[in-house]
Formats: sequence, C-alpha cells, structure tokens
Amino acid sequence: MLVVEILQTKAPEIISVTPGQTMVEVLRLFRENNIGFVVVSRRSGEYLGTLSERDCCNAVAEHGTEAPMMRVADIMNRSLAICSVQDGLPMVMAIMTKRRTRHVLVMDDDTLVGVVSIGDVVKHRLDEFLRNEQALHDYIAGVGYH
Repeated sequence: MLVVEILQTKAPEIISVTPGQTMVEVLRLFRENNIGFVVVSRRSGEYLGTLSERDCCNAVAEHGTEAPMMRVADIMNRSLAICSVQDGLPMVMAIMTKRRTRHVLVMDDDTLVGVVSIGDVVKHRLDEFLRNEQALHDYIAGVGYH
C-alpha cells in the first residue's frame, strides 16, 4: 500500500500553528480538534518544524510551570520526518521506527499534502491483514472460484 492511498481515506486538512503561539494555545487546539500533532509554519509552503504532545510533555519536564507560556519556536521539533506520496507503508514504518516518531509529513515534490500517523499505519496494516485472512478462508472454502 502506498502513502497516497492512506491519504485518500483521511480528511485532507493539515493543522498548523505559528512559531509565536504558546504551548497552552496549541494544547487547546489539540483538545478542540482531537489531535496530538501540528506542523509549525509562518506561511503556506514554509515548514519550520512540528510540535507533538510528546514535545509538550518534554517541555514541562524540563521547564516546569513556565512551559505552558513558552513559544512554539522554543519547544518545537526542527527535524522533520518526511516521506513521499509514492512511498510504501513499510518505508513509513521504517521512518517512524528509526526517528522514534509517531507522525510523518507526506510530501508531493515540495508540497506538504498530509500527515501519516502511527494510528493510520496500524489501521491500514490491520485492514490488509483482515483482507488477506478473508481471502485465505475463501480460497480454502472454494468461494469465488468457478
């Protein structure tokens, strides 16, 4: 399965924040949208970094009660985990494992077209497993063959 196929099953919206926003503003955005990850940019087409729930937890562990008012620019992850729309699911899984991240930005040339999460990967691998299992049951039962 290709990344582009995963994106076709998801909402196309990419939620982003600016480097000047505070962590507490981002956490409210996380809650309102039931998400745990955003892209950081100043304007469309510019990707400065990402911010995840884990990044926020690390900021609190390091800075204590000052963390909620810290700017995104001071706590964001500047090292982007990126894949292509034409990459396969095993490639995305390898990126997530190597980079120890739960989210990968999906690029089509120089354009950000989506984000694939570890939940997306698990869902699509499970669907693939269930389809294969059903095909084996059908084969053994002789269903669908003339």
